[in-house]
Amino acid sequence: MTGLLLGPVLRYADADSATVWVETDGPCEVEVLDTTTPTFHVGGHHYALVVIRGLTPGTSTPYEVRLDGEVAWPPPDSALPPSRISTLAEKPEHFTLVFGSCQHPRVDPEGQPDTLGPHALAAYAQRMATQPVEQWPDALLLLGDQVYADETSPATREWLATRRDLDVAPGAEVADFEEYTHLYREAWSGELIRWLMATVPTAMIFDDHDVRDDWNTSAAWRREMAATDWWRTRIRGGLASYWIYQHLGNLRPVDLDEDKIYAAVLRSGRDGDALELLEDFAEWADSEADGEETYRWSYRRDYGPVRLMVIDNRAGRVVTESSRTMVGDEEFAWIERNAVGAPDHVEHLFIASTLPWLLPPAISDLESHNEVAAARPGKRGERAERLRQGLDLEHWAAFRQSFDRLAALLLRSVRSGTATASVLSGDVHHSYLAKARYPDEPNAPIYQLTCSPLHNAAPQKLRWAFQASWWPLLRRLTRAAARRAGVTDPPLDWRRLAGPYFGNEIATLSIRGSHADIAFEQAVQADRRLGLRTMVRRALTENRTS
Repeated sequence: MTGLLLGPVLRYADADSATVWVETDGPCEVEVLDTTTPTFHVGGHHYALVVIRGLTPGTSTPYEVRLDGEVAWPPPDSALPPSRISTLAEKPEHFTLVFGSCQHPRVDPEGQPDTLGPHALAAYAQRMATQPVEQWPDALLLLGDQVYADETSPATREWLATRRDLDVAPGAEVADFEEYTHLYREAWSGELIRWLMATVPTAMIFDDHDVRDDWNTSAAWRREMAATDWWRTRIRGGLASYWIYQHLGNLRPVDLDEDKIYAAVLRSGRDGDALELLEDFAEWADSEADGEETYRWSYRRDYGPVRLMVIDNRAGRVVTESSRTMVGDEEFAWIERNAVGAPDHVEHLFIASTLPWLLPPAISDLESHNEVAAARPGKRGERAERLRQGLDLEHWAAFRQSFDRLAALLLRSVRSGTATASVLSGDVHHSYLAKARYPDEPNAPIYQLTCSPLHNAAPQKLRWAFQASWWPLLRRLTRAAARRAGVTDPPLDWRRLAGPYFGNEIATLSIRGSHADIAFEQAVQADRRLGLRTMVRRALTENRTS
């Protein structure tokens, strides 16, 4: 009998359709809610994305997964509620989005405390399982670092050592497609997290650790990687596996119908093996950073009053010697068309970028300063490049042209009528809320909402640096230094409204028509029970906090 290796993962749901992703241990027919899809084959692994159409708007339906007619989900001994597919109402007024980033799978030995602390997704799932269905969120957004290809867990390192010599590069990092599949099973197999992802429509996007720290930070970094004898296999396997495990489910059914890569994989992988096809595609997609026009990993989702633009700020970068942008011109134009040209019923624009747009001000100035310094010839530029990679100076402020363009886009959005415009981010292993202040519109409802990590930690020295980087005195000093280096002042200012908070956290955005508020909650554990503690709840559409 064919078994379920991973999933189901409920990836997309709108008013009348949904998609459910699975990995199985052999070829089979996968059935969900009377819709049946055959698996496709990639490198010895078998996958299916079941596209369910004709659902009734505003309903919540329990579902099973059947493989060749036999029930494979839910597990027969599970105490958790049945997984459900909940569709949006035709004109939803209410919408709840949960988001966070950075979930390292490391688990400490039995009987020892988890040095990374309780997992925020697991804590959220445990609470959700006790709530009425009506209180469950409408969507989950995972903002990067679902897997850590360059910082593997002790268990994964033991497994890697059975395959190859870890004294030979890339050592304890993953090397190829097969090793990536192991990372995803490790990250998504926990009972609570698996149930959560089977029950809440889940959107995703990669960040650097899904491939490697500092991925595409600069042209120099790309040259360094290309010079190794292992990087080509790594990037081919990394992006091929990302397409299967993360990107495929990000697409709407209408996008799937038009996606040429998906069509080619289905043709090749139903009776053959689509691995070479996908790895060739991955290598081509990686060339975008060298200025080539390639595949769009960014995507859009609409949820009634909400438009969510999920932006690829890793593979979509252009980092040549003559050009340096966070997103290529064609893709940025696509973002602008969709963001500013949203329908009248869209009240809230969310730009999801794994990397924060508005950092603590002193760090923002440092990154813009470093971008100028690293472009200089000779040893000064080389030293700045080493600093860039050593301190991860690669956020929007380090791509100043793109930073300014995003600032202008968000302002145009609220001027065109949206009640709020916000950038949702992760990456930096702390959480905070900041508000933008433009010279002409100081009260514009534009926010930076950063929530990280779900399960990881920031060293104590970095915690101090993140806190100090908001201090006005340090801000004045870094701004003065940036000006002396020839950096122009940003087109806006910003102030912190809440945070920074340290610990494993998850954020919840609650939308009620034109009203929006956000809550940051921290995972806690007492007497072996997981819980969530509210750090702050704040309205984004009025000056109220609790």
